[in-house]
Amino acid sequence: MIDFKKHPCFNKEAKGQYARVHLPVAPKCNISCNYCNRKFDCVNESRPGVTSNILSPEQSLVYLKALREKMPYLSVVGIAGPGDPFANPNETMETLRLVRANYEDMILCVSSNGLNIAPYVDELAELQVSHVTITINALDPKILEKVYSWVRFDKKGYFGFAGAELLLSKQLEAIEKLKAAGITVKANAIVIPGINDTHLTELAEGLAKMGVDLMNTIPLIPVEDTPFEDLEEPTSAYMKEIRKGIKEFLPPMTHCSRCRADAAGLLGKDSTEAMELLSEASKVRIDNGDAAERPYVAVASNEGILVNQHLGEADRLYIFKETPNGYKLVNQRVTPPKGSGDKRWEELGETLSDCRAILVGGIGPKPSKILGKSGIQVIEMSGLIDQGMDAVYKGTELRTITKAESFKCGAGCSGTGTGCG
Repeated sequence: MIDFKKHPCFNKEAKGQYARVHLPVAPKCNISCNYCNRKFDCVNESRPGVTSNILSPEQSLVYLKALREKMPYLSVVGIAGPGDPFANPNETMETLRLVRANYEDMILCVSSNGLNIAPYVDELAELQVSHVTITINALDPKILEKVYSWVRFDKKGYFGFAGAELLLSKQLEAIEKLKAAGITVKANAIVIPGINDTHLTELAEGLAKMGVDLMNTIPLIPVEDTPFEDLEEPTSAYMKEIRKGIKEFLPPMTHCSRCRADAAGLLGKDSTEAMELLSEASKVRIDNGDAAERPYVAVASNEGILVNQHLGEADRLYIFKETPNGYKLVNQRVTPPKGSGDKRWEELGETLSDCRAILVGGIGPKPSKILGKSGIQVIEMSGLIDQGMDAVYKGTELRTITKAESFKCGAGCSGTGTGCG
């Protein structure tokens, strides 16, 4: 029987007694927040949107079993990115199915921007996903258009007011469906000085009318290379004042740890041993019934949609395979550290030993040669990943996709393994 009081994020009394784990199975995102840069990752940094490894649903189960042995007090499995769970619905739902099939007593929860969760609410309820967090930063599209650069829905991009209006409508639809399904809903709001901070009491009032259960206000973390990098982080005193206003309408969460997408352990006391188990699980080869010796393709990409990264800059690669239902993201693999010369590319060849090709925005002659000797076809291009996959798996020509000028490597690019200048 599931004891919902053991959820440390929703029950402050459980914070020091029960652990949670976030399974990082959702790398892609369908919106661009002006406070988010998921490129950065530091094991000492606790910030949403970052992770050290990406797992497949099957690898997640391997990781969870190992973690449960080390943490018998683990009570919650959540999915919170590092992108959005429902920009990766297949991976998210399969992971939840596997966990529920193996752990009937586990509390399941997800954290989403709400854009694409509505079609999955019925199955979430069937799987007894009891807690869902929706990050909603305003009820006014004029405010929201300052928060987001773009919104991608149904394979179409939306910008400015149109994107904000679409996102808000989908978020409100999601909350309505979640509450109708009997699911506990927490609203997350990022406190952004000069943008939405004076609107948050009004937001709380509106959400309370919709049946939202509690609200978590999270102070902005100014992150380098984002539109909001120069804004000030709200002070503790200011956050107390904001929560005072929210308390008139909704219970405020006051013990948030701003968890990473791969957080594991007690709130505020993430386990270093869990990080090791996560790394080990990411290396586990799962037999998906594909007898081909090299079934996969590696991709250098910033976000998992476009081939748009130089190999020398990539600290990790997206790994795809062909399935009857299209191309599926299997996992991500960390590239060997920079600075080791030819050894870096030889090690990468071993890491990608089950990959038949690699799609890159640019590559130096030395790594291209070494990877080629490893039996990996190197394809330089820019554009949609699916079109590159068609070239590998179906032999189609890349007539409309050319290597971007900014990625072209001439004689001056040695590919020494020390990184791009």
